[in-house]
Order: sequence, then structure tokens, then C-alpha cells
Amino acid sequence: MIRFHYNLAPNPTKVALCLEEMGLAYEPVPVDTRKGEQHGPEFLKINPNAKVPAIEDDGSVVFDSNAILLYLADKTGQFLPPAAGRGQMLSWLMFVASGIGPYSGQAVHFTRFAPEPKDYAVNRYVFEARRHWGILEDRLATRRFMLGEDYTIVDMAVWGWSRLVPFVLGEEAFATLPNVRRHLEEINARPAAARALALKDRHAFKAEMDEAAKLAMFPHLAQQRG
Repeated sequence: MIRFHYNLAPNPTKVALCLEEMGLAYEPVPVDTRKGEQHGPEFLKINPNAKVPAIEDDGSVVFDSNAILLYLADKTGQFLPPAAGRGQMLSWLMFVASGIGPYSGQAVHFTRFAPEPKDYAVNRYVFEARRHWGILEDRLATRRFMLGEDYTIVDMAVWGWSRLVPFVLGEEAFATLPNVRRHLEEINARPAAARALALKDRHAFKAEMDEAAKLAMFPHLAQQRG
């Protein structure tokens, strides 16, 4: 059985959706990052980068959410495009991995958690997050799913983050991203999405962003204070 190391952040959530869509048996293993569990020696053996998600599958260890999606799709043969579409699939998976996720995450960090002065960083990361989401908006304006009419792992990768668009860009963000919203709502209606989101009821993660949580989540603070 697959051991799925997770919390409730966007990247683990997209892997939960993938596992549910594929009907794979898995054991969810919570990693409470606000308690610093990602820095423990046992987890570092699984992912030396100290981040979730990660999976263990019959002796294989895979970390990074989009790598996991691709691994599971190759393993099962599910939710992949025809061979001619593999290049586009890889391109858009990497676009999410290198653009949507990092810029959205940094936009949240600098708008909500970073100390002043931060105007330059907020401007840069919010601008880049909006720009990347605008690219997806244009893509989805001419097709039902990211690669066309068929639902694939690329859509799962986008869904992990699109659920958080109002948190990243503000409550009115979907007014300028109607196709991203339409795409999100279509995936939300899938039974597998409901099962993936139900993981939130399986474990009580630490909710407080106190000083200990900040040090666990943002370890550069320890160096700065030292």
C-alpha cells in the first residue's frame, strides 16, 4: 500500500485528488509542518528537502507533488494524454511546478507573513502570481481542460492551487479569472475531489501560526535571529 505523507497545503491536496481519482489504496501519514515534523530525521530520509507531499510505494520514494502525479500516472496508465500530447503535458506540469506554485506561495508569504519593509517583494510576487494565473485563464478560455477535452494529471496539478486563488490574490480575483473558476468548479464536483478534501477530517493539524510555527515553517528566521 502507498504511504502518503501529507498536510492540507495545495501540493499534498493535488496528490490526494490523484490517489482518489486513480482508486489507489493508500495510508495517509500526516506531517504537521507547523510543529516542525518535516525536519525530523525519519522524514528527512524520505524527503531531504523537508517538504510534503511524499509517497513510499513498494520500495520507491517519490517527492515533489508533480513528480508524484507523473509517477502515479505512469504506474497506472490513467489520466495521461495520447502520446502526441506528452510534450504539452510535461510543459504545463512544469509550468505549475515552477511558476504557479512558487509565485502563489511567495505572494501569500510576503502579503501575510513577512515583516516590513516588504513593498518591493509584495509587488513582485503578486504581479507574477497574477501573470501566471492569467496565462492559465487564457489557456482555459479555449478548451475544457488544460490539454483539451480530456481530464488529466495537469488539471489535478492546477486544481491543487486554484482552490486558493482568493487567498493568494484576494476575494475578487475570480472576477478576472472566470475560466479558472469554471475549471475549479468542474473538478470540485467530481466525487474524488470530495474524498480528497475529506482528509482534513482525518487529523487535527496545528492551526496557530505562533512563533514556534513560524520557525518551523520559515527556518531562515532562526539564522536571522541567531
